[in-house]
Amino acid sequence: MPPSIRSRMDEAPKSPKVESRDVLIPPIGLPGTLRIPRDATAIVIFVHGSGSSRFSPRNTKVADALSEAGCATLLFDLLTADEAADRRNVFDIRLLAQRLIDAVRWIDSEPVWASWKLGLFGASTGAAAALVAAAYLGDRASAIVSRGGRPDLAGDALDRVSTPTLLIVGEADHEVIKLNRLAHARLKGAKSLIIIPGATHLFPEKGALEVVIEHATSWFAHHFDMRRG
Repeated sequence: MPPSIRSRMDEAPKSPKVESRDVLIPPIGLPGTLRIPRDATAIVIFVHGSGSSRFSPRNTKVADALSEAGCATLLFDLLTADEAADRRNVFDIRLLAQRLIDAVRWIDSEPVWASWKLGLFGASTGAAAALVAAAYLGDRASAIVSRGGRPDLAGDALDRVSTPTLLIVGEADHEVIKLNRLAHARLKGAKSLIIIPGATHLFPEKGALEVVIEHATSWFAHHFDMRRG
């Protein structure tokens, strides 16, 4: 294992043992957190939106639920601190997609991990980056989930995405619903658009994020062919 990785073990009550590693994603050493439950056979990489980071509390909550289901997760920063200071980079979907592709290549450099099913979870502008990367990755990606995403920002890449994709939007996020419906119509593979009743863009309403988590976990479990206990 690369020397940049620091490993620690934690075990939550009623949870499978999970190994948590602080990692640096090559080629530029982007920091991330990799969590691997015992007997994992799939991994979901998170792609956060503008103004967020690997510490996003909402993405972390989703990642925790996926770990409970036995799925490995990777949350990482898409930009360096200097890059993030330039707002143009935050909305550079091609750049963000390339950083995601770099992370997939890093995962695939480990023979065991390379055999795992791969999922992408994108939020806000991160959903567009996930879709652009999926158009490049082809069959390597098994499933995508977008939470309050802007898939329209993926542009022409939408027409080349065949990865099963779930789009989740809050009922009160009216403009984003319109953009997701347009994007949904262009996707080529299995797809679904779910609108969460009463929810706004960030799903802060009581129980809203939990509904997102249930749909996301079910989508990944189905397309990873994982049994849910």
